[in-house]
Amino acid sequence: MKNTCCYSLLFANGSKGTMPVCDICCQELVSESDLRTHLLLSHLEREMNCPFCSLSGVSYDELNFHVAAAHREKDTDFQTPKESGQRCSVDQMDLNPQRSDGFCTSDLTPACPQTSKHQFSSVVHGTSAPSTGVALSQGQGTTSRAKSSPPAASTPNGTRRLVHTEKTQEDPAEHRKSKQKRLSSPQKEKIFSCPFCSLVCGDCFILQEHVELHLQDQEASEGALSEAGASSQPCSSVRSDSGLKLYECPLCSLRCTDNSSLQEHVELHLDYGTAASSGDIPGDLRLARQLQEEEEKKRKEEEAKREEKDFKELQKVFGLDGSGGYRKQIERNMERAVRQGQMAPAEFHQKRAEVMESLASGVDDGQSRTTGVMEALYEFYQREARDSAHVWLCAETDHYAASVGDKGWGCGYRNFQMLYSSLRKMEHYRALNTLPDSVPSIPRVQALIEGSWAEGIDPQGASHFSKRLQGTRAWIGATEIYSILTALRVKARVVDFHQPTGPGNTHPLLFEFVKKYFSLQSSRGARLPPRVVKTNLPPVYLQHQGHSRTIVGVEERRNGSVCLLLLDPGCPSGAMKKLLNSKTAPASVGRMRKFPGHLKHSQYQLVIVEGVLTPEEKQTRVLNSRTLRAERIP
Repeated sequence: MKNTCCYSLLFANGSKGTMPVCDICCQELVSESDLRTHLLLSHLEREMNCPFCSLSGVSYDELNFHVAAAHREKDTDFQTPKESGQRCSVDQMDLNPQRSDGFCTSDLTPACPQTSKHQFSSVVHGTSAPSTGVALSQGQGTTSRAKSSPPAASTPNGTRRLVHTEKTQEDPAEHRKSKQKRLSSPQKEKIFSCPFCSLVCGDCFILQEHVELHLQDQEASEGALSEAGASSQPCSSVRSDSGLKLYECPLCSLRCTDNSSLQEHVELHLDYGTAASSGDIPGDLRLARQLQEEEEKKRKEEEAKREEKDFKELQKVFGLDGSGGYRKQIERNMERAVRQGQMAPAEFHQKRAEVMESLASGVDDGQSRTTGVMEALYEFYQREARDSAHVWLCAETDHYAASVGDKGWGCGYRNFQMLYSSLRKMEHYRALNTLPDSVPSIPRVQALIEGSWAEGIDPQGASHFSKRLQGTRAWIGATEIYSILTALRVKARVVDFHQPTGPGNTHPLLFEFVKKYFSLQSSRGARLPPRVVKTNLPPVYLQHQGHSRTIVGVEERRNGSVCLLLLDPGCPSGAMKKLLNSKTAPASVGRMRKFPGHLKHSQYQLVIVEGVLTPEEKQTRVLNSRTLRAERIP
């Protein structure tokens, strides 16, 4: 007979010789046949209701599957027995939660799948249930829940039962219509699957109610996330400018308009991570990675080429590109003059022989030299320039202009020739047997600097040029001038004005320092110095970024301003010879004057010659020059 498990359960509590009593509603009946009829009509065919939602009008199997699928987390105690055929018992019944409308229902869910799920009263044999809760055992686990105590009734055999209370009495006509509607649904013709989970239903109406539950849970979870999710995941969802809610991927910055798109995107992340860990990367991802690697490699190659090009241009600017030095530049210029018809071939060979002879001797040919410069300046200030209060001039110095062989890079060498032309005319320095008899040529100056590096002077500067200057067009600066002077036993020091000290990036301290250098010796006497003073001091080497010049005097005007008198290697020898003519001298002197507004480079360096070094002092300077440091002002 159908539902024998439930019948055996209900008759187990009756005793022989007494009137049968319904264990569900405690109604006494005359005979057992009346009890069976009562159970069938009043209880077993009643409509099945979901204890967690409004689902009704389904069979027990459908309801069991619905609860297990849709309310898995809510009803952890709702289980079906194993397929071993175990029978139902009161100990395998579970309490449903309290309804939200205020009525307490002590519904018991039979664990046997053959009995319909109905609201039973809890049966506890031999003792009364405590008011704080009911303890039920299911399998080997024990679940304890606290509920309000429902109304109780006593049975003839002394057993206390929790009386079942109905929420509402459903109209029999409505019940029959619902049942007919359910039975008329195409259960076996079609199968409907839930789009949110793995539930499969044979009735579209059941599936509709099931999907509505998913939507309700989703809205509830989204509401909770909007309130509490800002602290845990501040970027999980945002709103666009149009007010559309966007969901941000937790693994990247992608934003999706709905949860399903976000889920598919995250699954792609997870699939890629799993494939990468196992070494099985899809073809598209492998191709994308390969293209990215090729693009990165191409970018690095282009960057390396650009850096190499910039480095070669920098080497070319500083004359370290291996394109030849002084001799090759002269030969190229003369060959160009021959091609352009400016020089005859016979003249080319004659000048080339003269250049080779000059280079072999190591002495400058003197073609770019201008003598008598300091004498002409002295006469000019004696004769004119009444606006000058005081003028201090250095010892006799020749001007050396750039030639075709060193144009564009030889200013440092030419300024050394000017300084050396002054030293060799002074008896104090002429006594040194280390100084050459004549002014050396540019290749010879390069050889002298290499010799100073070989002695151990300024090893850092030597490493900058790879210890090689001959045959190159390398620029030199103040430290190279210091090195060659130290090697020649000339006492010198480097003074560094490393930052502007006046308004408009000017260097007033530099002007004051040079003025003090030239005027200190003449101001020691008791007598008032003359307006124009010709000292026996050597000129000062002046270096700044990209160029160098020679300071041969200082002029102090009546308004208190100070200007420097500079000899520039960039000035052609023809223009410098105009200084020797009294008619053109004012224009030449005007080009030599440099006020503070004319010197606005960020850094200047001076090389000051202060005397002669003894061999011991030279050795000490060689040792100290391993970490050569300039005197910094300020």
